[in-house]
Amino acid sequence: MCLPADFGRHFLVLVDTEEEFDWSHPFRRDSVSTRAIDALPVAHARLNGFGVTPTYLADFPIVADERSAAVLRALSQEKTAVIGAQLHPWVNPPFDETLSRANSFAGNLPAKIEQAKLRALTAKIETMIGTRPVVYRAGRYGAGANTARLLMAEGYRLDVSVRSLFEYRDEGGPDFSAFPVAPWWVDQEKRLLELPLSAAYVGRCAGAGGWLYPASARLPLLRGLLARTNILQRVALTPEGMPLPDALLAIRTMLDAGVALFSLSFHSPSIVPGHTPYVRDEADLRAFWSWWDGVLDCFARAGVTPMSSLELIAVSEKLR
Repeated sequence: MCLPADFGRHFLVLVDTEEEFDWSHPFRRDSVSTRAIDALPVAHARLNGFGVTPTYLADFPIVADERSAAVLRALSQEKTAVIGAQLHPWVNPPFDETLSRANSFAGNLPAKIEQAKLRALTAKIETMIGTRPVVYRAGRYGAGANTARLLMAEGYRLDVSVRSLFEYRDEGGPDFSAFPVAPWWVDQEKRLLELPLSAAYVGRCAGAGGWLYPASARLPLLRGLLARTNILQRVALTPEGMPLPDALLAIRTMLDAGVALFSLSFHSPSIVPGHTPYVRDEADLRAFWSWWDGVLDCFARAGVTPMSSLELIAVSEKLR
């Protein structure tokens, strides 16, 4: 996708809005608690204070529960948020597939099952929130060969399922290690735009990251050594597992490279300690919000302004 000359520089915030579950245990269909979303209005107000209109990518347990759906419905009605969809196959009906790690990537499912789950999720969001979603993320970044076609058939306009520079082959998932970090049209008719999660290679050998980083996976300790010696590190723009100094370095690297559109993300249960590996206690939560303070301040000083996913879709409409 070639952005217009007057596009400027912008960032989007996308939130994987989902149930709480133990990330260290096998997937379960009955892990559907959504209590952490009670803290979302306060977190949302904090992001809104920076001018951010987040996109909450809601999965099935979130919108199947009236209490948690009501939280998102209120934000949607206030027009301070966009509600999109996130597909977690293991808790999204119909349950016609075997429960397994490979099947936790929706793109690995037979097309008919992936389609049925997507339709069930889309319809539930439309019923419970009051708007039909047009932004989609496959949970665990699990897009597959059929995903784009199925999304376009349901009227989706923006997909955010790709995590460029990352790969999940050891779990049976996709390989995005060679994917670009800039947005692109998925189809020739320009009906579906792909916006990957922003990431960059940083360090003295960042220019060789495309081949050196994947190659370093063959030696378990090599990546840590490369990072500690400032030779090479892969940094995604998320407060989860990515320290603020690394994120700021990645932003500066991308700005210097002419990047005009940034995509940032986190999981909604991280706003309450104890639900994700990234925020285990109050100290972690303070670090989580300090990350946002630092990153958003960096963007403000660099003239990178917030954009909503619907605004990005509107821009893409003009470029068709």
